Formats: sequence, structure tokens, C-alpha cells
Amino acid sequence: MLEAQRLIKEVLGMDREAILELESVEAKINELLPRIGKHKIEEIQRLIAKHYVKRFKGKRKTPKYGSLNKGFTDNQIHIFFKSIRNEKYRLLFSYQAQLGLRIGEVVRLNLKDINFQSRELRIFTEKAQTIDTLVIPLKLFEETQTFISSFKNEINEAQGYVFFRDPNKSHREEGFIEPNYVRKVFRQYVIEAMLDEQAYGVSDEDNGRTQRQLHRLTTHSLRHYAITRFAKQVNGNLVLTSRFARHSEPSITMTYIAKDKEQLYAEIDKAFSAR
Repeated sequence: MLEAQRLIKEVLGMDREAILELESVEAKINELLPRIGKHKIEEIQRLIAKHYVKRFKGKRKTPKYGSLNKGFTDNQIHIFFKSIRNEKYRLLFSYQAQLGLRIGEVVRLNLKDINFQSRELRIFTEKAQTIDTLVIPLKLFEETQTFISSFKNEINEAQGYVFFRDPNKSHREEGFIEPNYVRKVFRQYVIEAMLDEQAYGVSDEDNGRTQRQLHRLTTHSLRHYAITRFAKQVNGNLVLTSRFARHSEPSITMTYIAKDKEQLYAEIDKAFSAR
């Protein structure tokens, strides 16, 4: 029971994204629960529910940024990648910008997930909890092969994870690089590329810590870019775009492609500039 309490406290001290990323912690809890009595489990449930309400009660159901487009433009994506000197992060961010992988999905890219004959990538979709596949664009596939060849030993030591962690900077058991570390690297490159903008707000979470600044460009902005670019390529075909984005509902896809302001601004000019 003491071990279970320690794990619960550990989980409660983390943000929601971290909880989603810690399958190992979840596995340990599942292993311990069968040995805990009913009343103790109910006590744990109440503890989690109380903590959740304290942190997230009254949280907005719709994002505070409204129709703000959180994706990169074509020009911004060019400037961003031009600023990246490290080939591992250039490849990692390319998978996000071209295939729309989420941060938790891309860091777990493993050799066993790539079919080197068909260029097919197997993806465990985080939110839908499903296995999906996408074809890797030819140029990206060639860059991946070159990277794997250059870092063959490091990848093998990391149990096949393409984006291996640096053993000198992290002592985690998992072989892949930590998502939060990738976010820090991303922010650094955004600043160096002079694409950083003033924060548009702070997080709604009340966890007793300093409120987190909200920036328009995040690692998820690369996924936004991939989805909106694909939507343009298929002339707004919502079914294909939704399949590409691996969304459970097309309505979710609309929250991405509906915020592409270039066409909206052009149509406003056409509508109100005529004399």
C-alpha cells in the first residue's frame, strides 16, 4: 500500500501531458491494484477526483485562443528549419511537419515501426488508442535511412528508438528522448529563428506553481502545419484530411483547417475592396 501511495502522489504531482506519457507508471499501478482492498481503491479514487477538481474545475471547454491559428506558415516553416543545426532534431521535427505526428508519437519512433520495403510507418495514435499507418514521403524516408545509417550504434543501444536519448544527459530507462526536453529544444530554435511572439496568455491550471506562459508556436504547431498543408493539397477533402490527421471525428479536423487564415483574408479583400 505504501508503494501504491507513493506512485499516486508521483502521478498527482505531474501535469496531464506527463501522465499520458508515463505508461510505465500506469503499468506499475495496474500491477499493484489487484493486491489492494476495495476500500483503499475507493480512497485512491476520491483522492484523485478531489485533486482533479481542485486543479481543473471551471477550465474552459473551448480554448481561450479562439480562432487563433497556431500553425506555421510556409515562410515560417522554412525559416524554422533553416535555423536547426542538429540533424536529429531536424529529422524529428520533419516527421511532425510532414506526417503530423504528435510529440509523444514522434519521440517513440522505432525501427520496428518502419517497413523499409513499402515506406509504411506504423503509428500508435495516442488519443484514439489505435494503430494507424501512413506512408513516409520519399525524401523524408531517404533522410531517415541516412540518419539511421549514421547513428546505427546509438539507435541499437536505445532499443531501436530512432530519436535516442543522450545517456550523458538523462538516466531514464526508456531509450527515446524525453518529450519535455524536445519542447525546450523547439522553443530554443523558435527564438533563434526570431519567430517567437509575445505570449498570448497563461494556462488555466491552478497547481500552486507559476502559471505557464502560452505561446502561439509549439511543437504541436508542426502538426497544425502538416494537416493544413495536406488539406490544401487535397482541395479541402475533409475525409482524406481526417484520415491523414488520424482524428476520430472529422469535426476535430475542422478545428485545424478552419483556422487557415490565408484564404479567409484573401476573400475579405475581394468582398470589400471592390469599388
